[in-house]
Amino acid sequence: MKEKLSLIIPVYNEEDTLEDILFRVIKVKFPIEREIIIVDDCSKDKSLEKIKKFAEMHKEIKYFNHTENKGKGAVVSTGIKNATGTIIGIQDSDLEYNPEEIVFLIKQLLDKKEKVVYGSRFLKDYKYKKNRFYYGNRFLSLLTSIIYFRKITDMETCYKFFRREIIKNINLEAKRFDMEPEITAKIIKSGYRIKEIPISYNPRTEKQGKKIKTKDGLVAVWTLFKWRFI
Repeated sequence: MKEKLSLIIPVYNEEDTLEDILFRVIKVKFPIEREIIIVDDCSKDKSLEKIKKFAEMHKEIKYFNHTENKGKGAVVSTGIKNATGTIIGIQDSDLEYNPEEIVFLIKQLLDKKEKVVYGSRFLKDYKYKKNRFYYGNRFLSLLTSIIYFRKITDMETCYKFFRREIIKNINLEAKRFDMEPEITAKIIKSGYRIKEIPISYNPRTEKQGKKIKTKDGLVAVWTLFKWRFI
């Protein structure tokens, strides 16, 4: 089967960064065919309007629109359901991650050595202010390592890439940010290794539009324990 990348981009009220990230994704010279699957989660701003404009100009883009806000997990599930690639991954619609680094991640999958690859923000020197998001992410990754007996440095990373047959067989129940620990838990419990590759990171603040909250961290803890012992 010819290799193809399906890149899922969840969107919710990201009109300020959406055009920039789409331009950056489109400019990347991927070594394989690609499709860009944008799923708008009932944005209240002009995000959907901008998505439609890009889709008209670029045939590799296909988009879907939720008629009610369901959360990132539901968005990713919609993307996975409609993905046709042999490799499936996620790209956030803000500017925290560098799309050019996706090439290094999918290379691990194309070499057929790995089936699951994560981009880790913490395998490089973290040069930004260490705030509650930083410490929350490190704690959740440590907790994952402890209770699943598998070392992982960045469980909450956006950059998760999979061979198609792996992620298509995951029954993702999470609707919101608890999708990150659920996916990781089910991957590990299915016996697959998670290969981590260092990536760069440009964190944004809540004032700049960061949507994850402290309560999402508490839900992530519960989710990790739930899927460990179910």
